[in-house]
Amino acid sequence: MSEWGPPMDRVAYIIFSKNKDVFNMIYVAESDKTEAQDFFTKNDQFKCWLSYAGKKENLYLSIYPMWESSERNQLVKKIIARYKPICNEVNEDSQNTSTSTSQPIEPEPEPEPEQD
Repeated sequence: MSEWGPPMDRVAYIIFSKNKDVFNMIYVAESDKTEAQDFFTKNDQFKCWLSYAGKKENLYLSIYPMWESSERNQLVKKIIARYKPICNEVNEDSQNTSTSTSQPIEPEPEPEPEQD
């Protein structure tokens, strides 16, 4: 996990677990700035990540640099609402955002054009 390493500056990030050739989204969050080498291993949800991944080698990180804090926060909320990553805690906007199983990420179909 040291290769994940900070520093990170103003990013949204997603933690995936890999099972064979399938990546499952298990956690999403955002960060203003960190240089702590143990940023991920000290995360409150690290044990949850490991319980779904089985071992550290099955954990993957995706980082999306975003300068505006409000945009990062909105993106994270949208991802949580849409995909319900298993290791994200219940948030203020919902009674329960966790699910009992993690689902593979599949491309969304294009929306149908509205007809009058």
